[in-house]
Amino acid sequence: MNSREYIESGILELYVFGKLSDEEIAEVNQMAAQYPEVREEIKAIEAAVINLSHSVAPHLSATNFEKIRTELLGRSKVVTMKPRSNWSQYTGWVAAAVLVVGFGLQFYKLNQTNETLNNVSTQKDLLQESIVDLELKKKESEEVLAILRDTSNIAVALAGQQVAPNAYAKAYYNKNTKEVYIDASGLPTPPEGMVYQVWALKLEPVLTPTSIGLLDSYATSTTKVIKVENANEAQAFGITLEPAGGSAGPTMEQLYTLGKV
Repeated sequence: MNSREYIESGILELYVFGKLSDEEIAEVNQMAAQYPEVREEIKAIEAAVINLSHSVAPHLSATNFEKIRTELLGRSKVVTMKPRSNWSQYTGWVAAAVLVVGFGLQFYKLNQTNETLNNVSTQKDLLQESIVDLELKKKESEEVLAILRDTSNIAVALAGQQVAPNAYAKAYYNKNTKEVYIDASGLPTPPEGMVYQVWALKLEPVLTPTSIGLLDSYATSTTKVIKVENANEAQAFGITLEPAGGSAGPTMEQLYTLGKV
């Protein structure tokens, strides 16, 4: 293969872009040492890469551009290059390589942008959940304040009994509307499978308990102030611990709190 056939084979372009094996690089170096036209061709390709890359990416920093230029031209001891008439022979090939790099960079930036947007969306969802949670807590607190400030409500203290001496609760009883709210914040967390049951008691002529509801929202309530059913003619209130679903009558051995109106 003569020098012209060697030049037109395309191996010199692969040499400039570092895509040859060690044996092929040694072969190119040998041909460049033997044929001046091969050396000139290598220098022309390197010049085309440098100049076209700079024209396509003019915002490269001077430091980075100089590093690329030094790396390419450092392979040749001679840096003086003659203008060539076949410049367009390399521009298409080099431009394609530069565009591939450019598209890769844009794809990387797009992925980073999408990741950032996903993070922002997640943070927005968490913030919205926090806002909703705060609104619910605010609403519950306002309802509790309304109960406490209603002068029609009678606050009935329910003291701890033998099974739980340290327990306590409070019933807010409106004699006009018969509505009852229980403040269960002083009750211990009920065991799994058990629930607190509230009883309206009529003391005379005989003790008559009437169930007015379960505190089954105890675990989810923020304020632990829970509305139960209305109580007609209640003279006292008691709270017992019953199996889930409640009982037809109070289990007196599990009487946690009791208080007279």
